[in-house]
Amino acid sequence: MKVLVIGANGQVGTHVIKSLAERGHEPVGMIRDTDQVKTIEDAGGKTVLGDLEKDFSQALYGCEAVIFAAGSGPHTGADKTIMIDQEGAIKAIDEAKQQGIKRFVMLSTVGSDNPELGPDNMKPYLYAKKRADEHLKATNLNYTILRPGRLSNDPGTGQIRAATSLDDKSGQIPREDVAAVLTEILENENTFHRTFEILNGDHKISDALGQL
Repeated sequence: MKVLVIGANGQVGTHVIKSLAERGHEPVGMIRDTDQVKTIEDAGGKTVLGDLEKDFSQALYGCEAVIFAAGSGPHTGADKTIMIDQEGAIKAIDEAKQQGIKRFVMLSTVGSDNPELGPDNMKPYLYAKKRADEHLKATNLNYTILRPGRLSNDPGTGQIRAATSLDDKSGQIPREDVAAVLTEILENENTFHRTFEILNGDHKISDALGQL
């Protein structure tokens, strides 16, 4: 499957490119700068130039699915967060609809269902994610919204816990495992039209998703 990864040069996105390539997909990383080409190609993907703050419709041409893993990062202000995490995601969703791309996987976050309960410094991010998630849910796309907890750069274990809403949201999850889950759910119809949370656990990814 030809899959556009938006946010491909991010810490999760590069893992997603590698994971997709290993599973036999054709990942295409959307990048803003040609300096990022080598990173994506080394991970097994092709590249296309596109900027979430501009018209990036050409990046979706010929793709069969979109994985949105972009984020403004922790060091930007609320304006940039809204521009990337909210408006950029909404533009990507609308463009997928326009081009007849049916499969859309959104990387969101634990806490985006109740952003008002989050810490003050996280509220712009959580509200932006919630608005993007709600926009996606209102479409006829075959969507999945993945909400991981706190991310780490530890090596992936391939073991997670997953639920619509985890009873215990403490702990963390390696970015490599988040990428593996994003790849696993791509063609897993059990996850279509679903929103769920993930963290470190003791179930193989495929088993955890099968129990949703």
